Amino acid sequence: MGKDASAVKVDVRNLTKCFGDLRVLDNLSFQIQKGEFVCVVGPTGCGKTTFLNCLTRIYEPTEGNLYIDGEPTDPKKHSLARVFQEPSAIPWLSVRDNLEFGLKIKRYPTAEIQKRVEMIIELMGLKDMQKKYPKELSVSALQRVIIGRAFAMQPDLLLMDEPYGQMDIKMRFYLEDEVLRLWRELQSTVVFITHNIEEAVYLAERVLILTNKPASIKEEVYIDLPHPRDVTQHRFIEYRNYITDKIKWWE
Repeated sequence: MGKDASAVKVDVRNLTKCFGDLRVLDNLSFQIQKGEFVCVVGPTGCGKTTFLNCLTRIYEPTEGNLYIDGEPTDPKKHSLARVFQEPSAIPWLSVRDNLEFGLKIKRYPTAEIQKRVEMIIELMGLKDMQKKYPKELSVSALQRVIIGRAFAMQPDLLLMDEPYGQMDIKMRFYLEDEVLRLWRELQSTVVFITHNIEEAVYLAERVLILTNKPASIKEEVYIDLPHPRDVTQHRFIEYRNYITDKIKWWE
């Protein structure tokens, strides 16, 4: 994608989060460049979702700070979009209305809303279902709508929290390819949380490995493989095995 190495989009400094006496995140510092695709992995229960909730300011950090484009992160000022594992389409709105929803909340001009939604409908192959309602869609089609709605916002930061956790392998690969296509087309900055190491290696330019709770960054691994990636390729398997070996609850 030819990103400028100096174009830091997200800057996290000494991020710490405690709930009473329980320290969940411990002094995390890292940067994400504009247009970068970063996956976050770690042991089960290490605090990955808490990490994401701090990035979106659902939780205020106990210590440290987060910056977008050099300014303290502010959901009222910055556009932060999130895709959950659970379906989050609005059931009484059509596919098209779901795609328009966030843009209307942000009060974008009508012409801009139509332009963005048409682009997402085209990119995600939703043309024949734009008048349908969520209950009429398959699980995969519904998740495409949710992903498309997030990308339509062209957010400063798009956060994805295990969005394919309940899907079979074939459907996961299909939707992963859809996300990569949108990411390349729109040059979005993405943080993607997953417990699936193969998924992280398939998607990410860089993988952040968290330690067990209290979570800190154990290591960051740059995935030097072109997209699309072949999961049977020797170097792909080497990356997968290396990261898997680093995620050990007893260390």
